[in-house]
Amino acid sequence: MVKREELTELAQNNPLALVDIILTLQQRVEYLESHLKKNSSNSSKPPSSDGLKKPKPKNLRKSTRRKPGGQPGHAGHTLKRVDHPDQIIPLRVTSCTCCAQSSLTDLPVLNYECRQVFELPVPNLEVTEYRAEIKRCPACGKTVKASFPHNVKAPAQYGPRFMSFLIYLHHQQLLPANRISQLCCDLFGQHVSEAMVFKATQNCYKHLENFETQIIKLLQNVLVLHVDESGSRVFGKLHWLHSASTEHLTFYGVHQKRGNDATNHFNILPHFKGCAVHDFWKPYLNYDCDHGLCNAHHLRELKFLFEEQHQTWAREMSDLLLDMKAFTEKPKKGSAQLTAAQKKPWLKRYRAIVAKGHAANPIIKQLNTKPKRGRPKLTKAQNFLRRLEDYESSVLAFLHDLRVPFTNNLAEQDIRMIKIRQKISGCFRTIEGAHYFARIRSFLSTARKNDFDLLNSITNAMIGQPYISQPLSLF
Repeated sequence: MVKREELTELAQNNPLALVDIILTLQQRVEYLESHLKKNSSNSSKPPSSDGLKKPKPKNLRKSTRRKPGGQPGHAGHTLKRVDHPDQIIPLRVTSCTCCAQSSLTDLPVLNYECRQVFELPVPNLEVTEYRAEIKRCPACGKTVKASFPHNVKAPAQYGPRFMSFLIYLHHQQLLPANRISQLCCDLFGQHVSEAMVFKATQNCYKHLENFETQIIKLLQNVLVLHVDESGSRVFGKLHWLHSASTEHLTFYGVHQKRGNDATNHFNILPHFKGCAVHDFWKPYLNYDCDHGLCNAHHLRELKFLFEEQHQTWAREMSDLLLDMKAFTEKPKKGSAQLTAAQKKPWLKRYRAIVAKGHAANPIIKQLNTKPKRGRPKLTKAQNFLRRLEDYESSVLAFLHDLRVPFTNNLAEQDIRMIKIRQKISGCFRTIEGAHYFARIRSFLSTARKNDFDLLNSITNAMIGQPYISQPLSLF
């Protein structure tokens, strides 16, 4: 803190130094004010950080002027009757409604009007008892007993489908173990301990080891890979959940590091040669592959620069990116990719707006004669403009390759589950529990993306036959 007397002395003896102090303080005030104006709609801050002062929703999409709801031609869905109901209750006609004296009991039925009611049966566990015969050999006198099935190992135990049900509740519906125990008691009248839930989780984790190995190999060779990471508490310490995914595959991994130590450990990006879509986390750029940056993040940053800092070029860039997105989504004739002639006007407009942004945000040199070490500190707008200029091909990856999406929303959706899990159950108590969740959740997410029945998929995994053993063309 500079005292008043020191400022007075600087004003008399070294006015240039005083100007430097004023500029520095001005930049500091602008930074603090801009930081207070950031929220989830104009920055990368999560919605949970908005608190009670949530901003009024403003959709970045342009209005289509269509009414909400189903559009003309949209196929609706309703409850449909089945051909073979489980139970049929006949409703007989015994008399005429207008002729009370006439009996219709013995007359033939002309037709039926049917209505079906879909009801949940009373939940009940089906108990199967295996009785192994015991006989005595008349030749040698030895007692001989029949063998039980290999998966029947205790006098009383739960079957693989019920254990899979516990996995489904714990890792798909994200119910805590104590609530699963309460649910089983309420539905089936059977007390299931929390230790049983954890045992089912541990067994499922072991059976999915080969699945995880194959998922990593598949993701190394895809054309477009979405990657992201999010913080997670493990035993009170900050760890990171990393995701790598496509429309059909999902991998999750937990590591104590966020950068290249973690991504190298998971061994996907070191061998990947396609296009990695991400949100400009710098360690991703260290890998020898193409890169596509998430433009949803760019649109939020542009929104902040326009609404809070009144930068008109930011609004122009936002409109341009959305126009590019609409253009690339239109069906194309002939070649699957845009030609150089088709891309040229878009690139010209893009570079002109970046130049306009630089003109509106010139780098002001310090007037003090004593230079500071290192690069000069830049404003948010200046840093953002450098990114748009230096990483133009990555920002416009969706224009250069139509297979690359405009945003990294797929990874955002995949990573969201860890945040929901944290809100419900809090942190992981052990690093083993975090690893269990990551591998099982990878399996469940991949099954969901490929329209597999989750409960059957988990059951198959529990008996050592996960769906990854099916033809890989499914993926």
